[in-house]
Amino acid sequence: MNPLLLDVPNQLETERLILRAPEIAGDGVIVNQAIKDSLAELRAWLPFAQELPSPEETEINLRNAHIHFLKRESFRFLIFHKDTSDFIGACSLQSINWNIPKCEIGYWINTRFSGNGYMAEAVQALTDLGINHMTFKRIEIRCESTNVKSRSLAKKLGYTLEGILRNEDLSADGMRLTDTCYYSICS
Repeated sequence: MNPLLLDVPNQLETERLILRAPEIAGDGVIVNQAIKDSLAELRAWLPFAQELPSPEETEINLRNAHIHFLKRESFRFLIFHKDTSDFIGACSLQSINWNIPKCEIGYWINTRFSGNGYMAEAVQALTDLGINHMTFKRIEIRCESTNVKSRSLAKKLGYTLEGILRNEDLSADGMRLTDTCYYSICS
């Protein structure tokens, strides 16, 4: 089936969270503020967080994410608390290969919401969407071997560590070689 014909919900609900695709416009300010508030923590793991993007750059990034969602190239969801509407973070089904079919999950959290299990809840919702609704045969979580929180999240959700590739990538700041852990869950 052509992926453009796949009916993918724009919004998911969990016990405590609402995950929704970026709007065509207007999400940049709140997402940019969360990046700003979390920059020190995000900088260690994410290339986009080496310098604070402007609100306009974040808005452009989110509009592109909206377009990629519509084109079925990737599926980014913004995470909001169901009761307070606070913006918590973002998670995505990305690096999609429709021929297998498989993808990778990426995510980041606003630091002030870290440690409450929100990201595990959101990633579980995306895993369920990917396996049960989109019929992916494989979903991966990749992270640096030193990223203890991401490794813990993958294990908690039942992903299997398939291996650690030594000197496989550059650190987020591009200054050193890093080892990458490959976790997966298969249907």
